[in-house]
Amino acid sequence: MTLDTSEGSFITRHFTPDANGNAICYGPYRDGQHPGEGSPSSEQLLEDLKIMVRHWNMMRVYGSSEFAEELLELIKNNHLDMKVVVGAWIGPESEEDNKVEVEKAIQLANNYPGLVPAVCVSNETQVYWSGNKYQLDKLIDYVRYVRENVTVPVTASDDFGYWITPESKKLAREIDFIMTHVHPLWNGIQLDDSMKWVIEQMNTIESIHPGKALVIGETGWATTSHDQGEQAKLIKGKPGEKEQSEFYKTVYQWAEKTKNIVFYFEAFDENWKGGLHPNEVEKHWGFYNADRSAKATFNKSQVN
Repeated sequence: MTLDTSEGSFITRHFTPDANGNAICYGPYRDGQHPGEGSPSSEQLLEDLKIMVRHWNMMRVYGSSEFAEELLELIKNNHLDMKVVVGAWIGPESEEDNKVEVEKAIQLANNYPGLVPAVCVSNETQVYWSGNKYQLDKLIDYVRYVRENVTVPVTASDDFGYWITPESKKLAREIDFIMTHVHPLWNGIQLDDSMKWVIEQMNTIESIHPGKALVIGETGWATTSHDQGEQAKLIKGKPGEKEQSEFYKTVYQWAEKTKNIVFYFEAFDENWKGGLHPNEVEKHWGFYNADRSAKATFNKSQVN
């Protein structure tokens, strides 16, 4: 691991896995399953891994205490070419749950050397619209604790809307690299302008945090959205499988050319998310349907 002392006593651990710019966000929950209830079986996790490893060699998971260890065991025992950025889910509801997540993330990072290239402490807890708001100073305490107990790089993920604020500098100083979410569809951007918009947000973040490594922790294009509610007001681009495929190819080419790491959102549709309506956009970001059938991007019968 290359070390850098450019930030005084803070020694940066560089996040440089060979992911070819191409990684994936993974939620394993199928119909009838959701966090805290109805965990996927080993057979289901292995089925997902065998699908994902065809296209990606690094994934991101958002929590550590439910299925992450079993996932890593399956990767190890089946000799799969897949690394896992382990998340520690942090929320305002239960400090005991937060502590369990953090301790488990530390354990996994230390027990699976070579398979866990980084730990991500929290997800979208600081951006102004977050439904999972968490006190910054307490989050920093967790980040510091994880860094003291692992040797891999440690980050925190949040929306670009947070990382472009001056307030974000306090958290950025504590992490090895910035993990940002940049979703053009949610921000009223049309498909033709989506890549330009993503690059603009990246450039703005880099200007606020000069010298800090930057990774896209989420970007994607949904295939369906509801015509009511907040999503109807915010989403101006056209959701669809063809549009998702075009966005993926454009981002992939940019990531390959620039050597940026991008975690695409996401591998599989998750029908437990969002509201009850079947067209709820949060259910439809996957490259694969919830039944694991492929959408246009990876369905050879639909792609030239």
